[in-house]
Amino acid sequence: MDAVGFVGLGNMGSVLASNLVASGYEVVTYDVAGDGRNPAGARFAGSVEEVARRAATVVCSLPDGSVSQQVAGALVGTADRNTTHVVDTSTIGVAAAREIDGLLAGAGLGYVDAPVSGGVAGARARTLNVMYAGSEESCRAVEAVLAGLSDRRRRVGERPGMAQALKLANNFLSATALAATSEAVAFGVSVGLDLATMVDVLDASSGQSAATSDKFPNHVVTGRYAAGFANTLMAKDLSLYLGAVESQHAPSILGPATAEVWERFAADDPGADFTRIYPFVEGS
Repeated sequence: MDAVGFVGLGNMGSVLASNLVASGYEVVTYDVAGDGRNPAGARFAGSVEEVARRAATVVCSLPDGSVSQQVAGALVGTADRNTTHVVDTSTIGVAAAREIDGLLAGAGLGYVDAPVSGGVAGARARTLNVMYAGSEESCRAVEAVLAGLSDRRRRVGERPGMAQALKLANNFLSATALAATSEAVAFGVSVGLDLATMVDVLDASSGQSAATSDKFPNHVVTGRYAAGFANTLMAKDLSLYLGAVESQHAPSILGPATAEVWERFAADDPGADFTRIYPFVEGS
């Protein structure tokens, strides 16, 4: 097996890199914050350029499009690189994915846009949904690496940016359901209903969503608030969604209202776990 590079060892990236190690890959990692989250069995490199010299495929898990572009630029700028393909699991938006694809293609590198959904728990359980888009050649070349990340994968388009569009639509739905469920549950609690009972009944009724099946029972009812995804990232994703919707002249009715709630939550408590939107909404 060729070595696989991994850049970005945050909450999600460190687990995905560990999955690659468990799948039998030699994994070479880098994170600007250092090796504190480097998974057992992976070799930490001193720079993105070192990763490029040692790995044929480089997987990225980064916070936003600007950082993904910086990493792509470093890969392109490594003259003696071994890298031929890049897989980006970050949520960076349609425009950024297209720009990175152009940058990499100009240097002869294949690019697969592959954002993920399912949270850190899903990454650990290998139930994370990897939605990916790219040319037939690029997708075929990285197929085994994608299989190393998760057991659930779906090619959704032939051009980078298409998977980003689907991920943004998904996160808009997730954000809307979690905010709306928070408001509904806060109302019920205000008239004396038990929070846990409400969640149980809603999850067995037409109000069911990932908020009632996962986020509320596992994080709100328990008081854990540890889903591993920050409110600032959700606000960023919604901003990307609105921008992409506007560029496509697509319908935008609920999007602005949902984004405004998450922007206020992120401003009120920056970096908080996104499941803490319930106490934010309850106290509003």
